[in-house]
Amino acid sequence: MAAGKGHVVLCVDDEAVGLKVRRILLERAGYEVLTASDGQSGLDIFRSHDVDAVVLDYSMPGMSGGEVARAMRQMKPDVPILLLSAYVGLHDEVRSIVDIYMTKGEGAPALLERLSNLLTNPSASQPLSGTEDPQ
Repeated sequence: MAAGKGHVVLCVDDEAVGLKVRRILLERAGYEVLTASDGQSGLDIFRSHDVDAVVLDYSMPGMSGGEVARAMRQMKPDVPILLLSAYVGLHDEVRSIVDIYMTKGEGAPALLERLSNLLTNPSASQPLSGTEDPQ
């Protein structure tokens, strides 16, 4: 049975190629994937669909991933958010909003593993985020 069977994941990224690759990767792993190419579209989809998890790019024009994550938390605080970034270090304020933070360079296997962990054991997501001292 596929890891993502039955789970709906929203991917938000302004880079079309990255979004397409991520969609294919997640669909092959059994997830149903919704996509948005900017923060506002992501929020609209998040508001109007049942989403089990979000894979969110940090660096986007208009609204940053941090701003999008903050708005999503206000709407549906229990939906796990995995934040992707090309940057190695992000402010603790941004990292504290999301469940998991990882760099794009960590690759597809790490993304699939962390997303699966988020969906199967949400309470275990914090130690994987790389934060040195949990709240």
